[in-house]
Amino acid sequence: MSYRTVLAEVLTRAVAPGAELTGAEGRFPRGAVTALGATGLLGLTVSTEFGGAGLGLPEAAEVVARTARVCPATAAVLQAHYTAVAVIESCGSPWVRAEIAAGRHLSSLALAEDATGGHGEEAQLLVPRGTAVRSGGVVALRGRKRRVVAAGEADSYVWSSRPLGVPDGLSLWGVPAHAPDLFVPARPDPVGPSGSATSTVLADPVLVPADAMLGEDGGGLDIVLRTVLPWLLELRAAAGAEGLRTAAADVVRRPADSLAPS
Repeated sequence: MSYRTVLAEVLTRAVAPGAELTGAEGRFPRGAVTALGATGLLGLTVSTEFGGAGLGLPEAAEVVARTARVCPATAAVLQAHYTAVAVIESCGSPWVRAEIAAGRHLSSLALAEDATGGHGEEAQLLVPRGTAVRSGGVVALRGRKRRVVAAGEADSYVWSSRPLGVPDGLSLWGVPAHAPDLFVPARPDPVGPSGSATSTVLADPVLVPADAMLGEDGGGLDIVLRTVLPWLLELRAAAGAEGLRTAAADVVRRPADSLAPS
């Protein structure tokens, strides 16, 4: 069965029924995410070697665009997840890749540190202020990450910090959501679709094993430039274009007198 057929079924059966409640009450679409995992769509871009579908950015963008028609919050979660998975695919552990392919693991991005979005938002991903200090086989990460989608709901975060021992670049880490002292405030950030659980994530500090580093020390800058930004921007564009089309269709469907000035 093709991923398009599976997606159509999941959107009808699991995403659409809860979309209105997700938007109105800001409730995270856990049922939709569970269904996406159970049908293999969370593992869409994981290589077949680990049980995924082995597909790429064009297919992920199509899934995000079609999901955005039904539930913007779920689409936002998929944007962050697929981008994080692109990093994990290149330098993450085989176990995490297999868990994602099996639909048991949702990942997200914890990269931005500025409180506001808008112009220059992408540039903010390139210069983290958060630190990493190693002591033996353990690394203490400190930082305040903003605009984290699925904060408190994801199973792991792709986290950025200053490098451990090189002067330039940044380092990336796979931080499990259950790590002690990783804190998500109850109040969400005033950005992102309602229900996407977009919030701040605090580490002060969070301890992770040294082998949680994704790639080389300082090499995260190249990963962000070559992988994170292309995926993130393409998936955002897919969801945004779909939102514009949906809004335009709504206008066309309205009675003419509802469009007249009051």
